Amino acid sequence: MKEIIHTASAPAAVGPYSQATGFEKLLFVSGQLPIDPATGEITADEVKGQTRQCLENLKAVLEAGGSSLQAVLKASVYLKDISHFAAMNEVYASYFTEDPPARAAFEVAKLPKGALVEVEAIAIRS
Repeated sequence: MKEIIHTASAPAAVGPYSQATGFEKLLFVSGQLPIDPATGEITADEVKGQTRQCLENLKAVLEAGGSSLQAVLKASVYLKDISHFAAMNEVYASYFTEDPPARAAFEVAKLPKGALVEVEAIAIRS
């Protein structure tokens, strides 16, 4: 049976979706925006700071769902501008230091709230 995951340590959903859903040993984490959960605002004006906040939010949702960054199987990164790929990748690599997950990165026309980056993931639950 599907389990809905929610934590106050990550921003609330900005639409009709859950922060994550769990099913048996899998956790599906919705796209995490660079929003500070305490203020509801985007945390930085540049992609490195926004990527860091996205990954902190991802980490919080993963932990709330009984998982971790080390258990991520697949991540997807959405970038407002693909020229930010190297800067995003630098921060991303500092969170996934060993055996990084499979990943795709895409340029998209727009992201919610004017964000520069959004990160979603599928992980194994412990």
